[in-house]
Amino acid sequence: MLVRAMVGGGVFVALMGLAQSALQLTILRGLQGASAGTVAAATALVATGTPPAQMAWSLGILNSAISLGNAAGPAVGSLAAGPLGLRTIFFAGGAMLLMATVPVLLVVKESPRRVARAKAPPLLQALDAAIPGTARAIGVLIVAQALLQTTYAASQQLVVLRLLQLNPSGAGGLTGITFAGAGIATALAGLGYSRAVRRSSYRLITRMAALVLMLATLALAAAGSEALLIGVFVVASFMAGVLIPAFGAMTGLESPRAVQATVFGFASS
Repeated sequence: MLVRAMVGGGVFVALMGLAQSALQLTILRGLQGASAGTVAAATALVATGTPPAQMAWSLGILNSAISLGNAAGPAVGSLAAGPLGLRTIFFAGGAMLLMATVPVLLVVKESPRRVARAKAPPLLQALDAAIPGTARAIGVLIVAQALLQTTYAASQQLVVLRLLQLNPSGAGGLTGITFAGAGIATALAGLGYSRAVRRSSYRLITRMAALVLMLATLALAAAGSEALLIGVFVVASFMAGVLIPAFGAMTGLESPRAVQATVFGFASS
């Protein structure tokens, strides 16, 4: 599943470099989204192969790597686009994604504890046979993840527009600084939140992080300067960096092992 996602994403990213119109680029972007899904596949692979006691740490490391990539990728791409051209960036990005499948094929092994697909029951049957309340808990977690992603993704777009309002001439540089800082904050949160979970509980940590994220999102609307806007958004990104792997770990712990990958697929969608 992970290799399929990486190959599909790499091929369509490279093909974007050949697009001759905005419509072609949009169609290829849609095809890339439909064929990719590396984050969901990697999350399912890590979760199904990790002992429950290490679930928080392993998903935190994974989310940190994703956040660092999200911070570094746009920065490197924007700097290289000037001297190399946008088409070259698409070709290079697709080639790098395809090359990344090599270590996955050679190094990454699925856990021997994984239940064979042929023996895995249907999702609803597995949830019915689980501990009472499992289906409700998973449903709540999936809704919570959807609300988190919707809120955080929407705020990202609006932060860019707000920077344009506050400083039209310097918005480009400020946007790079903002999202670099946000990516680093999210990565640090993913690395460190597992320690807080060990000393407390998932429910307390996610409640506190969600409360701070709510306050930070409200503060974004009231921020009247570039510095305050950037600082508040970095705080919001740190809280999102706590919540994303925490929700993932909670989903993995609640899900019957035989259908974990299926549950993670729904959660990612």
